[in-house]
Amino acid sequence: MRLPLLLSATLLCNDVVLADNAEVANKANNPLNVAPSLNFQDYYTPELYGSDAHTNDFLVRGTLPILPNDLVGVPQILRVTAPVSTRPDPHQGYSTGLGDINLFDIFLLKQQGVQLGVGPLITAPTAEFDELGTGKWQGGLAAVAIDSSPRGLIGGLVQWQKSFAGDDQRDDVESATFQPFFIHNLPKGWYLRSTGTWTFDLEKDTYYIPVGLGAGKAWKAGTNIFNAFIEPQWTAFHDDDGLPQFTVFAGINVTFGK
Repeated sequence: MRLPLLLSATLLCNDVVLADNAEVANKANNPLNVAPSLNFQDYYTPELYGSDAHTNDFLVRGTLPILPNDLVGVPQILRVTAPVSTRPDPHQGYSTGLGDINLFDIFLLKQQGVQLGVGPLITAPTAEFDELGTGKWQGGLAAVAIDSSPRGLIGGLVQWQKSFAGDDQRDDVESATFQPFFIHNLPKGWYLRSTGTWTFDLEKDTYYIPVGLGAGKAWKAGTNIFNAFIEPQWTAFHDDDGLPQFTVFAGINVTFGK
């Protein structure tokens, strides 16, 4: 009788470990996880359509949850992104510096089953050089939907924004992005991922749609979760030159206290 009991206990223990690993990976990758986080991410694009130039965007991104209160009865997730960007300049060289800072406030409207969050966003014209930003204040909306299971995450982030103030000498801006999330959990905190951001310039009527395939690993250190990944992305469809042809997306994220 002892052998079957031992086998059952071992299988149960393995199932618990796998479930724990999946939960850690899901928390590390879920943009609607109600926990503070700090992310360091980089988009390096060595190839642009119709150009031999390259670009780079190093993102410092922080999220801060706000619990329900008397004023707002649902959780909120504040997310701010500060890019340090590299772009070709008008003098055949490159400019590197702070780009336009983006902030959105997601109201978590649905937490059970498929999570759903919606809220306003604003982008400030903080770029150090013209080629690193739009020169315009932009406002709009963001929406996130995530379905979480032990297998991983499926969902997406949609953002729309339009310029409403700023440098009169700069072109007006209106854009929309859609970032699908496909996370497939593997044993020991490893996972496969695809999260390419589809970008549509509604003012110029251009677009590019990348498809990514990468891998990462999430692990706990004390009460925090670390998450490192790399994801090459290839542009499957595009309309216009100067858009990314191939990009390497990589980063390390820290989720605190969970």
